[in-house]
Amino acid sequence: MTSNAESLWFMTAHLLVHLKQADNADGMSIIEHRMAKDFAPPLHVHHKESETFFILEGRVRFQRDGEVIETATGDTIHMPKGCVHSFRVLSDNCRFLTITNGAFETMVRAAARPAATDGLPEQLPPTPEQQQTLAQICSAHAIDLLGPPIA
Repeated sequence: MTSNAESLWFMTAHLLVHLKQADNADGMSIIEHRMAKDFAPPLHVHHKESETFFILEGRVRFQRDGEVIETATGDTIHMPKGCVHSFRVLSDNCRFLTITNGAFETMVRAAARPAATDGLPEQLPPTPEQQQTLAQICSAHAIDLLGPPIA
């Protein structure tokens, strides 16, 4: 089966946009995230959309409004809009789908770059400038970064 997914590098993850908001009447987006061990976005909150994660491969620790939830291949976890959340990849590699219908895809596109290869981008910690740029892009899309990634 051939994938027509758009391939992007976002932070140190490789994203495949399988369903674009522009391609359906409900504005749904399905994005596959491929990440290495310890990938962890800052603690954050989405004000205009919920997110549902379906774990395709690997183990991930999520935090949702202070509750810690460990997930593995085949698990699904939902983050309602307004909840404070983050995650950390526990396994060597991880793949999951993020399903949303808000500004998340637009934010990802604003912060990402076209993937140069099918692999992951260079695994470097973000610079202060990159962190500030991500915070500004997120804020412009009704997503507030609230603190460091979870342990």
